Amino acid sequence: MTHDTDSFIDEVTEEVRRDRLYRLMRRYGWIGLALIAAIVGGAAWREYDIARHQAAAEAWGDAVLAAQQAEDQRAALASLDGAGNPDRAALGLLLTAGAAQQDGDAAGATDLLADAAATASDPVLRDLARLKAVLVAGETMDAAARDRELAELSKPGAPFRLLALEQKAVALIAAGRDQDALTLIREIQSESGVSQTMNARLAEMTVALGGRATDPAAADRAGLPQAVETARADAAPAADSAAAIATD
Repeated sequence: MTHDTDSFIDEVTEEVRRDRLYRLMRRYGWIGLALIAAIVGGAAWREYDIARHQAAAEAWGDAVLAAQQAEDQRAALASLDGAGNPDRAALGLLLTAGAAQQDGDAAGATDLLADAAATASDPVLRDLARLKAVLVAGETMDAAARDRELAELSKPGAPFRLLALEQKAVALIAAGRDQDALTLIREIQSESGVSQTMNARLAEMTVALGGRATDPAAADRAGLPQAVETARADAAPAADSAAAIATD
């Protein structure tokens, strides 16, 4: 009798639990369904947004390629639409500045690069525009303004620090401060991340200033007559082509 009573109580208890569970599901089940729908909908929107941005980037890239192949390249590049993307607009200004420089309009290129630096939100793109502006302006740029710009661009951690330091050395040479330039060149060469090409340029500047180059090949080049150096430069592509043919 006791066993039957216990079984009956267990059945009643289980029924009560099931009834409570059904009531909870009817009352709060929609929250779980809403969460599932939100997760699925969010994932679908994310995929759509990625695809949309990718399509926009590809369309803009195609527009850039078409502009670079246009008869009036500068005008075509200037008409590129960044579609509200500041970095895309800044890149368009950088490309337009390059076309302006090819046309011999250094002043126009400098203005475009200044606009690009002011437009870009990406610090790397912004510093690139600022450095190119210094390079394009050259000696026509106010010396104090150039020094301030290069000082900013050559701060530790700056993306184009080494290139900016190299330009500081060039500015020192132009100002007749050869010893200061040599000291800076040696400091640059001691930095990590100096490329082989940059190191060769620095070695050539060192030799030209009367110092001792760390690159013997650079010393040889610096001591050769200009005509021989030009002949070597002209012969290099032919030699590379011959080597490629021989390798094949």
